[in-house]
Amino acid sequence: MSTKIAFIGAGSIAESILSGMLSEHFVAPEQVFMTNHANRDRLQYLKTKYGVQTSPDKKAVAADADIVVLSVKPKDAKNALNGIKPFLTADQLVISLMAGVSASYIESAAGLNIPVVRAMPNTSASIGQSATAIAPGSFANRGHLEKAEALFQTVGTVAVVEEADLHAITGLSGSGPAYIYYLIEAMTTAAKEEGLADDTAKQLIIQTLAGAAEMLKTSDESPSELRRKITSPGGTTQAGIETLEIIIFRKP
Repeated sequence: MSTKIAFIGAGSIAESILSGMLSEHFVAPEQVFMTNHANRDRLQYLKTKYGVQTSPDKKAVAADADIVVLSVKPKDAKNALNGIKPFLTADQLVISLMAGVSASYIESAAGLNIPVVRAMPNTSASIGQSATAIAPGSFANRGHLEKAEALFQTVGTVAVVEEADLHAITGLSGSGPAYIYYLIEAMTTAAKEEGLADDTAKQLIIQTLAGAAEMLKTSDESPSELRRKITSPGGTTQAGIETLEIIIFRKP
């Protein structure tokens, strides 16, 4: 395919998506152009590792791109959009990874009836396991959604949602991995306090989580039903859950 993809912002999430796209042959390295605010070393690293085109020149990156991926921090949205506004056209598709920045804001800043698709991937994109939600702006049609869906399928699963749902999804799947990692930290600490070796605890915890996730994927039963099957009345699992309820939900 002859698609040119421009990344405005070249941080870790941009690299994760880039890696997925290239490994799945969604595009060739020479079709990808990347820029950032001022980190030239970062651009050189990406050029050397992936063979993509990098440049501090916003025009060279954004002009004539079929897809423009906005991968900057939300606080930098205004400056990033101002920097590429002269090179945007209504024929391009803008994919925004900026949490909390509405499609209407991007459309207004561009000064065009430009198709925008907002996306909320997570850091598991780096291993092709992201849970990504995408939502169309006012001028994005089914074809634009399909392009965005195909792109994010290179790094995991994709769900199409309404833009209003992205607020909840940011906390659910966007931040979700952090909550899981925090749970693992707590389980690891508890295992260590009980005298388990770190390697043994890690092996058991990871497989426990992987097994539970697979049960949720393959079983027709709800999480509540699966939990009840493990929780014997008066047993150790029930005691642990009651402790969690006190800590997390402040139940008496």
